[in-house]
Amino acid sequence: MSKKQQKKLTTSVGGQAVIEGVMMMGKTACATAVRDPDGEIQIESTRLNTSKKVKTVGKIPVVRGMVNMVRSLTIGMKTLMRSADVFGEDDEEPSKFEKWLSEKFKCDLMSVLSVFSVALGVLLAVGLFMVAPNLLVSWVVSLAPSLGGTVWEYVILGGVKLVIFLIYLALILLMPSMRRLYQYHGAEHKTINCYESGKELTVENVMASSRIHDRCGTSFMFIVLLINVVIISLINWAVGIQNIESNILRGFARLGVEIVLLPLITGVGYEVLKLLARFHGAVSKIFKAPGMLMQKVFTTREPAPDMVEVAIAAFNRAMDMDADPELPETKFVTGGLLSKQLEETKKLFAENNIDESDAEWIYSLLLDVPRSELGSNRKVKPSESKKINAVIQERLTGRPLWYIIGDVDFYGCKIKVDERALIPRPETELLAEAAANLAEEGDKILDMCTGSGCIAVSIARRCADKNVSVTAADISEAAIMLARENADLNGVKVNFVQSNLFENIRGKYNLIVCNPPYISSGVIKTLAREVKDFEPHMALDGGDDGLDFYRRIAKDVHRYIARGGMLILEYGEGQLDAILQLFSKREYFIPMKDFSGTDRFVKIAF
Repeated sequence: MSKKQQKKLTTSVGGQAVIEGVMMMGKTACATAVRDPDGEIQIESTRLNTSKKVKTVGKIPVVRGMVNMVRSLTIGMKTLMRSADVFGEDDEEPSKFEKWLSEKFKCDLMSVLSVFSVALGVLLAVGLFMVAPNLLVSWVVSLAPSLGGTVWEYVILGGVKLVIFLIYLALILLMPSMRRLYQYHGAEHKTINCYESGKELTVENVMASSRIHDRCGTSFMFIVLLINVVIISLINWAVGIQNIESNILRGFARLGVEIVLLPLITGVGYEVLKLLARFHGAVSKIFKAPGMLMQKVFTTREPAPDMVEVAIAAFNRAMDMDADPELPETKFVTGGLLSKQLEETKKLFAENNIDESDAEWIYSLLLDVPRSELGSNRKVKPSESKKINAVIQERLTGRPLWYIIGDVDFYGCKIKVDERALIPRPETELLAEAAANLAEEGDKILDMCTGSGCIAVSIARRCADKNVSVTAADISEAAIMLARENADLNGVKVNFVQSNLFENIRGKYNLIVCNPPYISSGVIKTLAREVKDFEPHMALDGGDDGLDFYRRIAKDVHRYIARGGMLILEYGEGQLDAILQLFSKREYFIPMKDFSGTDRFVKIAF
């Protein structure tokens, strides 16, 4: 491969290992992939909202190293904590303190611990790599005063820092979780090396690539350590700190200078690392060798193929985000506070023109929490969030919620629902209730346009002690199959007939109920997406004026209804007068209203 081709494949994408995953950061976005407890790869991708001022400052040598350090630390720590969220404890009941914390401050314990751990980590780093070496060197100089104020004092300081650093790396390797983290670190390096070598990002190709990379943070830390010793030594010598007679005061003075100059040291280290990465000659290899050796010995391990899959997923998403500014951000599915997650879902639904009540039903049903108690700060477990998110994502496609859930409660019955029939509406329960109340001992009842069978099944169940006979009819064979399933599900006996209204009906009935299609044909295309795109049009379309089925019923019903019988119809808003005209010869009518006070049903006596 030519040098020109190699340059084209060099990528600015860099990353870090996180808990059971890898974060890859591109020019405009970062993507984190983790393998969750169910073995699935989850990806969270976010845009890097960098201001113009930061972009401008980021082009200044040395200064850009300081900016990138702060940026990388911030994003890296946040990403590490986010990966931990995916693995929240599922079986652990929140303690009294956690409940008090969530109720009082509207936050969970993990958020507090995250902030605390970041602060503790910074203090530990300062104490371990700055305070401890300076105190140790002051003690050594107190034993050998001739070393004080000489160049050897700083050589010893550098040696002590290096030894502490290596011991720290060796000790954390004893932790199984850190060894896995370093395996993912190896997977990150292998993926970037594979890409930069011009090979396709397959597991096989990535596994064959090197786990050592010359732009690694381990090399950066080693370079910073060396530069730290050189710069601190020169500055201390220049300002005369070596002339301070007290070992303790001289140690604290060195420490103060070191803390003040840390951003500068970091910036210089960044420039040195970038410079070394541009060259591959013998001289540059000498400077790279210590950092590469530390990667090999301490901070990377050979990854398993499934770890490589995770790294590839993160890399590809970061590259895709850089290539397409319109590609949306994605989030991990994690646990958290119920009230917070519900509000986020409502906001998401509002942005997609979905009623927020659907969000309430999702959380209520899947968590078995009454809708009235959804405002509580109950903790949602990651496994629960995953099930909830699956329903949310499917709902965002436009598919009706109850088709996704698979059943609805209807007048005391559990009714299975899917695309074979309309979803039973709450107001139709009033129709079923009116029919059940009118039914008398031994009555024969017919439910036409039965759809899911919700009316027939609920009447049969409510009137089980009246010895009634219930028949359900529908033109759709698929709907009849669904209605049979619902009869079996609720343990009731219903006679099913595939019939176009009265076409295959035999005999007379004391009570006929019907909720026929009553939407005007031209109106269907204006209905909500979940209705017009998913529910069967056959069950919606009532003809040009929505009254086609009522005309046919009015024409033939007298042949199928017994003397003294009753017909109960559901209809659309504003259709009552036209329907009464169709049945003008009947004895009397009793209009009924729905839950909102709108005329919706009519009882017609024969």
